[in-house]
This record gives sequence, C-alpha cells and structure tokens, in this order.
Amino acid sequence: VTNGSTLNNLLRRLLPALAIVLGGCSAHQADLQYARNRNDEAFKTPPVSYRADITAFMRSYLNDPSRVRGAYVTEPALRTFDSTDRYVSCLRYSARKSDGQYAASKDSLVLYRDGRLDRVVDNARELCKDAAYQPFPELERMTR
Repeated sequence: VTNGSTLNNLLRRLLPALAIVLGGCSAHQADLQYARNRNDEAFKTPPVSYRADITAFMRSYLNDPSRVRGAYVTEPALRTFDSTDRYVSCLRYSARKSDGQYAASKDSLVLYRDGRLDRVVDNARELCKDAAYQPFPELERMTR
C-alpha cells in the first residue's frame, strides 16, 4: 500500500507541472503559427509606390546615382523566392563606376515586405531572364 500511495502522491505533484509544460508548448506553437501567418501576409502585400521606393533606395545604394542609363523595371508580381511566395520586381540598369565609365548592365531582384521595398538581391540575371521589363526613366533622372 505504501508504494501505491507514494505513486499517487508523485502523480498528484507531477500532473500539474506536466499540464503547465504542455500548455506552454501549445502557446509556443500558437505563437509560431501567428508569426508564420504574419510573415505570409507581409510578403503578400502588394507594393504601392514601388518605383519611388526603388529610386530612393538606389539614390543611397549607388556611389554615383547620376546618369544611370538603360534602366528598366518589371511590375511587382508574386513569385516564389527562398521557398516563400512574395512580391518581387526585376530591375536592370547600368551605373557609372568611380572612374566615370559605365559598368555592364546589372540585373537585380527587388523584394518587398508589407508593401515596401525590403531588400535588393544582386546578380539576378537568371531569375529575371524572362521578365517583362518596362522603361524606368525615374531612375535615369536621379541626381546626387
């Protein structure tokens, strides 16, 4: 009988702790699911002012933002990137190097989050090979 009562006492002490631990796991899973859903929503929010966002970014990104030429961009579209569906644009341009000469044309992938420019991935020629580019004169008119 002593073993049975010891076991019952042990179970009475462990069950509440086990319930708390399992409840914490459940809450953690709910938090993770909420974060995943929020990320999905953020990535699937279409950008509104993508041309202005790209121009502002490029003004600070380029060493010499003046006299960019051959600038083209695609309208944002939902594509899979890094196993996530998100809005992206392709960007093509040729910028001046520090010696004043023009660099070769460069293709970049513009990634959006919450409807705004999130980051730019360079060397995207393969990702953007079938892109429907449109002229991007705003980028060519940038000044310092």
